[in-house]
Amino acid sequence: MTTTMAIKVTVNGETRVADVEPRTLLVHWLREDLALTGTHIGCDTSQCGACVVHVDGRAVKSCTMFAAQADGCAVTTIEGLGAADALHAVQDGFWEEHGLQCGFCTPGMIMTAAELLARNPDPSEAEIRHALEGNLCRCTGYHNIVRAIQHAAKGATA
Repeated sequence: MTTTMAIKVTVNGETRVADVEPRTLLVHWLREDLALTGTHIGCDTSQCGACVVHVDGRAVKSCTMFAAQADGCAVTTIEGLGAADALHAVQDGFWEEHGLQCGFCTPGMIMTAAELLARNPDPSEAEIRHALEGNLCRCTGYHNIVRAIQHAAKGATA
């Protein structure tokens, strides 16, 4: 017999109530139950960072957290960060500075960078690279990703 737990989570500004199995990972609940597929599953080992979301404003690898642990929290996914007609500064930076190639890692990179800029609106290149240490990109040398975040920071501090 499978036991479920009732949770209430604000996801991208909308309150969601659900019954989840205690072992359900946040990333699976977001993708499979809420159809928020921008949060990617890249490695199943918490190494790649493709699944980063914000939980109460903090960047979290959603493959390392159970959905039940998000009960009472506010979760923001890439879908809730900006809109097509009103991009978040980091999304705009990735657009303007060509901060992606295949795009698989991009949602996690953007979510990590957005949290960095919320804490530190004018990070150095070294601080940006340090913040991205938990995010892997297999396509780039990170140069344009760093430039994209610097672009966003200029907009945030202008």
